[in-house]
Amino acid sequence: MNDLSAADLSKQNQDQPPGGWLPVTLRALRHRNFQLFFSGQLISLVGTWMQTIAESWLVYRLTGSSLLLGAVGFSSQIPVFLVAPLGGIVADRYNRQRVVIGTQVCSMILAGIYAALTLSGRIKIWEIFVLAALLGVVNAFDIPGRQAFLMDMVGREDLMNAIALNSSMFNGARIIGPAIAGILVARIGEGWCFFANSVSYIAVIAGLLMMQITRVAPRATGVSPLAHIMEGFRFVRGTAPIRVILLLLGLVSFVAMPYVVLMPIFADRVLHSGARGLGILMGATGVGALLGALTLASRSGVRGLGRWVAYSCGGFGVFLVLFSFSHTFWLSTALLVPVGFCMMFQMSSSNTLIQAMSPDELRGRVMAVYSMMFMGMAPFGTLLAGALADRLGAPVTVAMGAVAAIGGAVIFGRNLPKIRTEARRLIIAQGIAGGEPSVEMTSRVVQD
Repeated sequence: MNDLSAADLSKQNQDQPPGGWLPVTLRALRHRNFQLFFSGQLISLVGTWMQTIAESWLVYRLTGSSLLLGAVGFSSQIPVFLVAPLGGIVADRYNRQRVVIGTQVCSMILAGIYAALTLSGRIKIWEIFVLAALLGVVNAFDIPGRQAFLMDMVGREDLMNAIALNSSMFNGARIIGPAIAGILVARIGEGWCFFANSVSYIAVIAGLLMMQITRVAPRATGVSPLAHIMEGFRFVRGTAPIRVILLLLGLVSFVAMPYVVLMPIFADRVLHSGARGLGILMGATGVGALLGALTLASRSGVRGLGRWVAYSCGGFGVFLVLFSFSHTFWLSTALLVPVGFCMMFQMSSSNTLIQAMSPDELRGRVMAVYSMMFMGMAPFGTLLAGALADRLGAPVTVAMGAVAAIGGAVIFGRNLPKIRTEARRLIIAQGIAGGEPSVEMTSRVVQD
């Protein structure tokens, strides 16, 4: 049995280690592999957000239907729910670097097809559905592989910071990409956004190929894939802290996250701002989300994150309700900043806590379940939101989902004391090689 001294424990749980805010916030970038990943992904994700905005506006321009907007969102995300368990197996049993390279190449090809069809003027709505579904299949392998790959790049010590910086990068791109897409769509059409996205993948693929990853021992493959899938599900089901975090994440993805799919309706019918306004609105969400991710990156311990998951989920719902009632463009833009902040703080904190409690040999499969809750529940929500928006209008639909998210936050907060002890024991256990935490150490960590 291994024990940690009080001094070691204090150091492990310190929220602000010495060195200043900036070095603490960017500490994962001291790893060369993460530097390559970060720089390549930053370029690629700008293109990804350009494609997201262009696709939404293209569907809306071709059909004018909120139901079809929701249906396209459904077709792009339902494969994550169905295929992510296989993606988790691949992430746990094969070379994660090669898995992520493969998903990036596939995404580049799909974006190129999007560009060719749109620029030639031959794009049809059924082709958008097919391409969205294929990209969803790619994401079902990419998300668990990419999330588990963070550990391979930076190790356990800087994992929390790497997750937060990864989210910062994602949302920094969310600020730039929609703004560029709004201008390009308004002036030269959606096709060039798809083309730019396809080209942007070159940067991330080059960075992945330049990495030098020290491989751990190959994952065991003596059992069937189905047994491996069930092992991951059993771990999640039997681990109460992970289970309740994922349930809250799934609820928010189902009832509240579909507001993003309905943004073209807000931009056009409610706020009368067109494609340029859509880019600004999405960029405002990105500003808030970037601030949320940087706030998490400035922390170096997981203490108190459970409470902040509840607070940020509740705040997400409150500000989203206020946004749904706004009919002023700049007020709506301002409200989307705290919406993005709270949304990203909840998502990144949940990701951090789940990875901190997961053993390395199950990490890919646990992150596959995370993918199912985060992205896999979203298609059901977007389909329902599109149908409700056709009947009740987008503002009422968004407000209803936001109220449900607030209810979920309240229930999660009330159950938090019941799972806190087990969560902290798991976090400590995963940080100790070859031993369980001592009773004395556990009692010290459980104290607030």
